[in-house]
Amino acid sequence: MPFIRIKGDEPLERALRRFKRKLDREGLFKELKKHEHYEKPSQQRRRKLLRAKQKERRILNESLS
Repeated sequence: MPFIRIKGDEPLERALRRFKRKLDREGLFKELKKHEHYEKPSQQRRRKLLRAKQKERRILNESLS
């Protein structure tokens, strides 16, 4: 679990903002969202396949431009 040190007279809101930013950079929010509900293996395969197709399409469009 990441942590931050609160500097001398730093307001709590600013420290909380820094903490949230650090969590976001480390990808913990994505990880939490991924574990919010069970995803069947067939749904995982389908999602990965769709993402691969989108990536392939994007690379193809970039090479044509």
